[in-house]
Amino acid sequence: MKHFEVNFDGLVGPTHNYAGLSYGNVASQNNANEASNPREAVKQGLVKMKALTELGMIQGVLAPQERPDLATLRRLGFSGSDASVLAQAAAQAPAVLAACYSASSMWTANAATVSPSADTQDGRVHFTPANLTNKFHRSLEPEVTGRILRAVFPGETHFCHHLHLPENDHFGDEGAANHTRLCRDYGQAGVELFVYGRSAFDLSRSAPTRYPARQTLEASQAVARLHGLDEERCVFIQQNPAVIDQGVFHNDVIAVGNQNVLFYHQQAFLDTQGALDEVRRKFGEGELHLIEVPSAEVGLQDAVHSYLFNTQILTLPSGEMAIIAPTECRDTPAVAAYLGQLVQQGTPIRQVHFMDVKQSMRNGGGPACLRLRVALSEQELAAVNPACLLNEALFVRLNQWADQHYRDRLSFDDLRDPALVGESRAALDELTQILKLGAIYPFQR
Repeated sequence: MKHFEVNFDGLVGPTHNYAGLSYGNVASQNNANEASNPREAVKQGLVKMKALTELGMIQGVLAPQERPDLATLRRLGFSGSDASVLAQAAAQAPAVLAACYSASSMWTANAATVSPSADTQDGRVHFTPANLTNKFHRSLEPEVTGRILRAVFPGETHFCHHLHLPENDHFGDEGAANHTRLCRDYGQAGVELFVYGRSAFDLSRSAPTRYPARQTLEASQAVARLHGLDEERCVFIQQNPAVIDQGVFHNDVIAVGNQNVLFYHQQAFLDTQGALDEVRRKFGEGELHLIEVPSAEVGLQDAVHSYLFNTQILTLPSGEMAIIAPTECRDTPAVAAYLGQLVQQGTPIRQVHFMDVKQSMRNGGGPACLRLRVALSEQELAAVNPACLLNEALFVRLNQWADQHYRDRLSFDDLRDPALVGESRAALDELTQILKLGAIYPFQR
């Protein structure tokens, strides 16, 4: 039986804006309050998805969240008509209004943690939506994320969906952005790497002091238990607190893995040697490529600015691996030079493809942030909602849909416009019909 890794990218929502909501994410903060272009953003994402299909990959689409989140605004004391709620929030709590408009669900690396059937005790693919408790605007996502995942991966024969972890910072869970998997083949049992920023219950352990550590050890351990993973196939690695304090808010900003390749910066982990020794032992026999990028070749700030590690590493149908990198990598001299050398080093990575996702990058998310990886067998792939798998017809249809519903400019002042509520709902209502998702949004229920 064949096995595949399918990338499910998040569609950028119609309220994509730059509010600088993510403290600890340097790009998000640096571009706060600039005008965004939602239509360009969704189209950049679609072009990236289409490019992957042209490389021979199977590509899926995940729907965005309903925004603004008027139910949350009403829960916080704003009342009356939708227009009245928006006007009150804009006048009294503009930061709250911006949070309830956030289109951050576009970064589906934070949607959930996924364990393939080859790793789980019951032989099903397991999903746990991330609770994203560290950021208010993202903590609004898990319930609808769970509905979206159930609509894309329906039934219980092949898929097992868990409730997100308790909504408390002790179990702060950021999903696949702090998780990767190493294996010889997608259909064989692999080693799942859970990277955490701090321990919530053992305060004697190291932790960052400037920016928050969003993923806790305890959350990672809970997900591993829920997914029925073998302890001898799990490695829990602490991210270097010093790099979190320099803007590395998730592990996927400093390390990325695919099959038998782990690509990471020299400063990524707190105890690099100990972690990699455990990875080697649990990976077992077979060739394992641990590619460390030295600080002397790519400094940490260049790595963060270019999102060198927020790239996707794909195994192409030819068996070669390719890196999908943002154009910022090409435009950062040290990073471009390193990537030019990497493809000549005899590792499985032989190609680099640059993609323009500037609308996402300016808000703090690169190519890897935009996708949720799901390893599937032929049977499991056949059970996926087929309307959510990208082909030429769906690509054309979604571009037409974006042209019809999305604005080409959005600033904070636009968030008080009640017309934006109707535009967003009309777009999402039509999208659920295109992707055959059913009534996943609160306004539909």
